[in-house]
Amino acid sequence: MRQLAIIGRTVLGLLAAIGRVSLFAWGALTHLIRPPFYPREIGIALLHIGWLSLPVVGLTAIFTGGALALQIYAGGARFNAEAVVPQIVAIGMVRELGPVLVGLMIAARVTSSIAAEIATMKVTEQIDALVTLSTHPMKYLTVPRVLAGTLTVPFLVGVGDIIGIFGGYAVATGTLGFNAAAYIQNTVDFLEFTDISSSLAKGAVFGFIATLMGCYFGMNSGRGAQGVGRATKGSVEAAAVLILAANFVLTGVFFSL
Repeated sequence: MRQLAIIGRTVLGLLAAIGRVSLFAWGALTHLIRPPFYPREIGIALLHIGWLSLPVVGLTAIFTGGALALQIYAGGARFNAEAVVPQIVAIGMVRELGPVLVGLMIAARVTSSIAAEIATMKVTEQIDALVTLSTHPMKYLTVPRVLAGTLTVPFLVGVGDIIGIFGGYAVATGTLGFNAAAYIQNTVDFLEFTDISSSLAKGAVFGFIATLMGCYFGMNSGRGAQGVGRATKGSVEAAAVLILAANFVLTGVFFSL
């Protein structure tokens, strides 16, 4: 019975956590359409999440695209199928690697930053000060960050896809002996609108998840330095797991036929 009790407590705790996160997400969505709005905070969040994330996204994508081209060429050589490098690099980056890697980079960089910032504000009672000044913390802290993440991460995914394909192109034409014009033509001919739209849709979902987890764990952090540390660690772990789970679900929805 003791083992069953442990399993029951674990399941109930998991369901309670899902309920709390769902209510928090619903609150953020409802506040998105209700005034007052804070354009300055939204602008700062757009800059922090979008523009300042470009370097790490670009470096991650270009090295991934180059490594993917090398791996596909080496694997294809076993079956005399080296010519498929442009097509597989394009579909691999656009459908899967681009959105997932950008989402995980945003989780590592942005989610941790948001959680640490809001948790520190809670520890130093700045959130209590906002309430005293009749400013809703959800409106002022959560909504601008969630909105900025949902809007900017699809653009980061698009940039990451392009840079990743360019990384594969650079390796294929510079090292593997591919013709540059033929490589580009094969890439353009192989990609479809569904591939691009699904990639951008995944980016929007991943951006929402990453910023929401940062805000949720920051708002619900414990007191003291240990509370801030646990909130930061928990936010990145939750965001990464949820992004991978959402990627599996969205891939099934877009490409199940």
